[in-house]
Amino acid sequence: MSNSEKAYFATGCFWGAERRLWNLPGVLETSVGYMGGMRANPSYEQVCTGVTGHAEIVEVIFDPSVISYRRLLEEFWVMHDPTSLNRQGGDIGTQYRSAIFTTSEAQQLQAEVTRDVYQAALSRAGIDQIVTEIQSSAGVPYYLAEEYHQKYLKKNPNGYDCHSSTGVQFPAVVN
Repeated sequence: MSNSEKAYFATGCFWGAERRLWNLPGVLETSVGYMGGMRANPSYEQVCTGVTGHAEIVEVIFDPSVISYRRLLEEFWVMHDPTSLNRQGGDIGTQYRSAIFTTSEAQQLQAEVTRDVYQAALSRAGIDQIVTEIQSSAGVPYYLAEEYHQKYLKKNPNGYDCHSSTGVQFPAVVN
């Protein structure tokens, strides 16, 4: 995919996040996996214990001529509660933390800018501070999750889809 970029997002349980992202025009492919921990090639069971330090991640391959990284970030911020530390709804543990692993300096800057824009909107609504980790993916391996997790909600349309939200929309861009 010559005209594509990658993005990595952690928003809690990866099943619902993957479905939300694969439905966006311009998203070419998604997969789910683990990132940000210490153990190489972790299993889901190991990640769930918390000892690996990995987060549940959605890898997004997208066409930037169709969908911008900023648009993906706008979706990221509203699809979960970025103010909730190591949990989303009833899902509790470090694997459910909010995180962005950037693949370039431009992505890093956009992640930080959109975080600040969304924080201002949350503050106006009286909601807590964002706790999302934003860091470079350089040197941070992405480990593909087991096959049964891939496109889980396509295989199981009525499957579990825990996604909390602040209910605050991302502010519209004013030109």
